[in-house]
Amino acid sequence: MRVFSCMQKAVIRKRRNYIRNTRLRVCLNMATYILVHGGNMSTETWNRLTRGDPVYTKDGYLGARYWDGTVSALKAHNHRVFAPTLKDEHFCHMTDHIGQVCSLMTENDLRDVILVGHSYGGMVITGVADRMADRIRRLVYLDAALPDPGQSLYDILMLGLSTHSGNQPILPEPSPPYVEKLQFDAAKIQLLPKTYILCTKSEFADVTHVARQKIDTKKGWTYIEMPSSHVPMADMPDEFYQLMLDIAKK
Repeated sequence: MRVFSCMQKAVIRKRRNYIRNTRLRVCLNMATYILVHGGNMSTETWNRLTRGDPVYTKDGYLGARYWDGTVSALKAHNHRVFAPTLKDEHFCHMTDHIGQVCSLMTENDLRDVILVGHSYGGMVITGVADRMADRIRRLVYLDAALPDPGQSLYDILMLGLSTHSGNQPILPEPSPPYVEKLQFDAAKIQLLPKTYILCTKSEFADVTHVARQKIDTKKGWTYIEMPSSHVPMADMPDEFYQLMLDIAKK
């Protein structure tokens, strides 16, 4: 058996304490993100907007893969990140998408979650927050639908586009999740810290303008504008990644 001198033991204790304290600092600075995508974006749309290399898939759609760069950027700073691919919108309902994210949180025992919803994903994270508010640290709506109780995504689109000021964007097909009306307790959502990121060059600017009007009349919101398209992960990736990192410091 190896015998250590008092000086050697002191060095070993110091080294162990350093490692333990380093691990503790990493844990304290680590946030947990869930990134919820919107409609199933085509690679054609992504490639038209992206600063990076074009992306191609077998079916021509990305699902949650448009979060890949965001996931890598957040993980590089020791954060935990989940980016689930939602079930095919042609064969399920919004309730199924909400259930998917709730199951992800339960199965992985996720708490203190920064829950990010892009576009249609704003509907999903609102529904998740209604069910699991105690596990959520902050809601982040990225150029997203911001529903009132009893609204569907299509209700919000039609309301915003009824006074549209420019070229009307291409709307998603009226698939079941997009026409399902979301019932939730607004008081639960009101109590949670929330961030809205509005993309000023978005083709859905008339729709998100309605969200801005709602935010102006309510407390508990952080409002941020980005001079980007509806998909800042594509045309302003570095700025968007930094914004996501900054949100973890709030």
